[in-house]
Amino acid sequence: MKDFGLLVVDKPVGSTSHFVVQVVRRGTRVRKVGHAGTLDPRASGVLVLCLGAATRLSEYLSTSVKRYEAVIRFGASTKTYDTEGEIVRHTGIAPSLEEIEEVLPRFMGEIQQVPPPFSAIKVKGRKAYEMAREGREVYLDPREVTIHKLEAVSYDPPDLTLGVMSSAGTYIRSLAHDIGEALSTGAHLAALRRTKAGPFSLEDTLPLAKLEASFVTGTWKQYVIPAKDAIPDFPIVEIDDEQMQLIRNGHRVPSDEGANGLARAIGPDGELAAVLEGVEDGTMWHPRKVFIR
Repeated sequence: MKDFGLLVVDKPVGSTSHFVVQVVRRGTRVRKVGHAGTLDPRASGVLVLCLGAATRLSEYLSTSVKRYEAVIRFGASTKTYDTEGEIVRHTGIAPSLEEIEEVLPRFMGEIQQVPPPFSAIKVKGRKAYEMAREGREVYLDPREVTIHKLEAVSYDPPDLTLGVMSSAGTYIRSLAHDIGEALSTGAHLAALRRTKAGPFSLEDTLPLAKLEASFVTGTWKQYVIPAKDAIPDFPIVEIDDEQMQLIRNGHRVPSDEGANGLARAIGPDGELAAVLEGVEDGTMWHPRKVFIR
């Protein structure tokens, strides 16, 4: 089932995630295509696309840990927290690497982060960026995010290349802005590249141009990653034809080794048949998401 799986694209700068989805939808002729975590138009890197029924796996992928390589430019703050926005504060000051490394620990672990005013978060039914573009003040509530790793990769003042590993929902633009505020120099995000999303890294990606060429030649199916690889941390439960039929009809199947948490049900064909959940004190697997027809 090559319309049931994943395509992992290296999204180029300038394209929206929605644009890439539309390109893949037209090229594959698969009606149902979705992404597992958006990337800003000015960001590049790992964009995971789910085809067909695999879109139902996006809840596991979109909440996974992400890795980024971010370029933070010191000396100026902007309205949008990136290079697109009007400069609202200019100091022209680039801090020393020692000063930067002194404040970075403040942004590690579980932190409260205020999203950028130019974001797609809805305020009273409207997207924040729509209100911000009208010149209205936008007040967004802080939200808890987790920064697992934060390290200076290189520094060529005023540009700092920063390695970031963070939870889903983290705004790297806000992180850049907040670091600039902590140093009293001002800062904004100059470039962003996502290097990993869940189990997929840049090594797993396909350039968008190459994928588009494969649509023309009809060879795109060779790049589809099996849906079971989307959730490698879930243990595998191999099921036979009889159990396949039970799961297909929404029935539970017994567990021989103890059912705990979530697992991948893999059918005789090697494909992902369902996501199972351990129930009844670990004696049964309940089909939480079923992919077989």
